[in-house]
Amino acid sequence: MKLQGLTYIDLFAGIGGFHQAMSNYGAICVFASEWDKYAAETYYANYGIFPDGDITKINESKIPHHDILCAGFPCQAFSISGKQKGFEDARGTLFFDIARIVKHHQPKLLFLENVRNFERHDGGNTLKFVLKTLNELGYNVNYKVLNASDYNLPQNRERIYFVCFRKDLNDQKFEFPTPSIKKVALIDFLEPQPKDVKIIDRPDIKITKSFSPIKNIFGEIDLPNKPIQIGIVNKGGQGERIYNPYGHAITLSAYGGGIGSKTGLYKIGNTIRKLTPRECARIQGFPDTFKIVSSPSQAYKQFGNSVAVNALKAILKKVSEMEILHQNNIKESIAV
Repeated sequence: MKLQGLTYIDLFAGIGGFHQAMSNYGAICVFASEWDKYAAETYYANYGIFPDGDITKINESKIPHHDILCAGFPCQAFSISGKQKGFEDARGTLFFDIARIVKHHQPKLLFLENVRNFERHDGGNTLKFVLKTLNELGYNVNYKVLNASDYNLPQNRERIYFVCFRKDLNDQKFEFPTPSIKKVALIDFLEPQPKDVKIIDRPDIKITKSFSPIKNIFGEIDLPNKPIQIGIVNKGGQGERIYNPYGHAITLSAYGGGIGSKTGLYKIGNTIRKLTPRECARIQGFPDTFKIVSSPSQAYKQFGNSVAVNALKAILKKVSEMEILHQNNIKESIAV
């Protein structure tokens, strides 16, 4: 609980993946923003905070003071070629809304997340632009791609994480967490008797491989920590691949096509099926006490859009060990 008493805001909050991780370390949410009404309803049902709406319409001066800014911000296209004006070039993107809030409030820490391909977008120019802007705003930026599969969640989900300290607080390179030595399997996260599960029974199912878990010299099952494809439906396109539950799930998605869209297909016993919303919650790191209040289609979208809570917790553990966020504010603002 080493973030006890520190405050944070939750931008592009979704259903509160950041909220789960931050509250685990004792931080207090003072503001949240989420434009999707169904996700906002889920957020309220679980945390008692109804998020404000579209962040582009909220003046930064109306947002409470905070120590930490959290944001799993959408990756929009940046029109930056030839301009390179830093902060000014962010206008018209959702990253600009982060930047203008940071400029006004100067929180001690920025904790950001984006898709894995953000690192390579536009040949790396988008990343360079973001790093340049955050540097101009007064932050030392650390970033790394982590996979949820390495942090005790059975899901192949690579994301880029940014941990940015205000320069007057820290000038040392942040060390991201190392992968957990523990291995987990999807089968241990499944509901024993799921209700309203989507079972696939079609003549074009093809099981092309067999997989049997192997025990090591200690008698423990040797888990592969990655998805294990064993078959296909139809032509085996996106959403038409079948996996073994002793491996990991594929990356949950808010969208996508195919009979197994959003979750993938898995051979559980003698049936081929999708994951349930509760199983999606589990493999994103949400506890079973988390309330799923939306329709299944909305719930799939919400978990597909969410952050992997365990990866956030692992990063925050490293942050909390530094103990620098409890330092008093040294400067009020930075001119940009």
